[in-house]
Amino acid sequence: MFDGTSKIFEYVKRKDAVVIIPSQKNKIIALKQKQPHTGWFYCTPSGRMDIKGEKPLECAKRELMEETGMVSEHWKLWKKIKHRGKVKNTIYIYIAQNCEKIAQQRLDGGEKIQIKPLTFEQFLNLSKKPSHHIAETVVDMLMARLSPKFNKKYKKALFG
Repeated sequence: MFDGTSKIFEYVKRKDAVVIIPSQKNKIIALKQKQPHTGWFYCTPSGRMDIKGEKPLECAKRELMEETGMVSEHWKLWKKIKHRGKVKNTIYIYIAQNCEKIAQQRLDGGEKIQIKPLTFEQFLNLSKKPSHHIAETVVDMLMARLSPKFNKKYKKALFG
């Protein structure tokens, strides 16, 4: 401490995670999801990097396939968020353009997921709803609603 004394401060180290914003034609692929002890909420595909040695992009591709049955050949790392407070981890936000459905979903035992293709405007409007789990992307969604310049940039990033 500044006065020379010592104190112990605790923090939690969580596994790093990925969030994917997938697009297909002119739609964003959102998910309506329910997990044990939650109500239904909206989100985009996401998950923890819980396979030893797995790289962020590998995890993003795996999570997209598991939760939607989709693949993409057009991936961009949109943002990397390092949390350094009481909970420490890194979240990688990827954009997956031109997704194609090639398989059935492979959901975990604690997931119920419905695929909900949304227009860009419908996707941005999720930021108005309390029933969403899009904390990592909500700032960009709000910026796109408020700034025409950012709206154009975000839309181009999502759809090409």
